[in-house]
Parts: sequence; C-alpha cells; structure tokens
Amino acid sequence: MQVTWKKVAGVAAAVAILMYGVSVWWSIEPDPIEPEVLNAEDGKQIIGYATTSSLINTLETLLNKFGGWLSNDTTPPSVLMDNMPAFEFGALEQARDLALIMRKEFSRSQSQSTADNDLLEAHSKLNIDHTSWLVPSAESEYGDAVKLLKLYRARIADNSNRDAQFYARADNLNEWLKEVQKRLGSMSQRLSASVGQERFNTDLAGDTSARQSTPNLAAHQVKTSWWKIDDVFHESRGACWALLNFMKAVEVDFADVLKKKNAEVSLKQIIRELEATQQPVWSPMILNGTGFGYVANHSLVMANYVSRANAALIDLTNLLSQG
Repeated sequence: MQVTWKKVAGVAAAVAILMYGVSVWWSIEPDPIEPEVLNAEDGKQIIGYATTSSLINTLETLLNKFGGWLSNDTTPPSVLMDNMPAFEFGALEQARDLALIMRKEFSRSQSQSTADNDLLEAHSKLNIDHTSWLVPSAESEYGDAVKLLKLYRARIADNSNRDAQFYARADNLNEWLKEVQKRLGSMSQRLSASVGQERFNTDLAGDTSARQSTPNLAAHQVKTSWWKIDDVFHESRGACWALLNFMKAVEVDFADVLKKKNAEVSLKQIIRELEATQQPVWSPMILNGTGFGYVANHSLVMANYVSRANAALIDLTNLLSQG
C-alpha cells in the first residue's frame, strides 16, 4: 500500500490531538483533602494522626493522580507539559517543609531528645531531585517516604508504644508557621514580579550595625520572565493546595492550643484565603495584563490571596508567641 503525504499528515494530526487530550486530562488539579481523625479506645483523639495522614495523603495524591508523577517524565506528552510539574514541585516543597518540622519539632519533646528514625529517613527520601528518573527514581523514593510515614503513624496510634510521639504545642507549631511565612512571602514576591517593578533594598533595615557579604544596589528592577509566569503561577497553586491540606489537619491536632490562645479565627482566615487560591481558572492560559489594564493578571490575583494568607499567618504566630 502506497503511503501518501496526506495519510502521514492525518496520522500525525490524530496523534497530536490525542496527546493534547491526554495532556489536558493529566493537567486536572486534585481537590483539597479533608483531614482524617482517629480516636483511641478511650474515645480521645490521637494527637498527630490528622497531620501525619494529611502529609501521607498529599504525597499519595501527587503520585497517584491522573498521569502519576509527571515532573521526571522524558516522553511525550508529559515531557512537553510544564503546568502540572510546576504544581507538583510547589506541593512537594510544602511537604518537605512539614516533614522537616515533624522530624525536628513535632516528634521531639525537647532539644536533647533524639529524632524519630522513620521521620528521619522519610525526610531524607523526600529530598531527592523531583526530576530524577533513573535509579532511584523520584516516584520510588517518595513512595518509600510514604511507607515510612505510615509506620510512624501506626506507632503514634498505638497506645502501648511510648517511643513514637507527636507533641502539639504552641512553640513547635510556631516553628512550622515561620517556615510557611518565608515560603508565602517569597511566593507573593515572585507572583507580583509578573508585571515588573522597582524594589528598594531593605535587606539590612532595622539594624545600623548589620552587614552583608556583597554590597547590593539601593534599588533594582524585578520582573519574572514571560516564559516563567505560568510556571510560577501553577507552582503557587500547588504550594497553596498542599498548605491548605496541612492547615486543615493542624486545625484538628492543635485545637486545644489554638483555643487556649484564642487563635482559631486566625487559622480559619488562613484556610479561607488558601481556599480562594484553588478557585477554577477559566482562562485557557495564564494572562499577564498590567495591574489596571484591559487584560486580567492572574498572578496578581493569586498574589493577593497569598499575601492575605501570609498576613493572617503573621497574626497567628504573634498570638501563639504570647504567654
């Protein structure tokens, strides 16, 4: 049978349409995850179960969603996709931060106590490059981390096991919130830089004796590359999605702490702002209009919600720091 250019073009067009459909399907973002609660035989809630389960479920959702883990794929159509890999990376960064604080703070009673071995190894496995596809691959390492987190969760759920603990205190919660503040602050700056602006140097503000290794300009122009605007947006979406999952779980595990500090409303405000970041994006592409121009700027809208969440987060950390 003779092959004609029309047939070749038809097959190529069909393959392209199929790959486009698959890429759209694989780009569907997961829904927020509700916290899991487990009560002991005496009816009391097992502290730490909700937060640990939230971390486990967030990682499993990233690994088992449509298309699986896409960040390290080397074949079409996923190798041509960048929105979902950016979403994955943003969520992964939040998961890494929470795993670190669980290892350093939530599972330890004081500075002289030893780290939990399962959490120590799980955090180590989460730090593999998210684009790694050779042995070991990112999926396999993250899957192993989930197994280790499940072992830790099983141990804190066992009332007869005194070795594994999860301490819900104001001071260790504040340590995690401080890490989140830094993430949200950086995220807000990167989103706002979509339109470009001149920023003054405030690196040493507040301390006349402060010094830095390399002198910096008094002001400089900051602007996100046109090619990176959608990546920054979707990375922020992923980070806020994971953070929303974790905040809902923290609301459960640290309920007594928040009630004592009269800080429940502050956490609810953070959750509300993070929920706003997960609203559907109806535009087929991320627009980058000027602040008050004719075309929308999705990055600035996202930056607004992120900044509001960060402001509420600062209020919450101040409340938790008070005696």
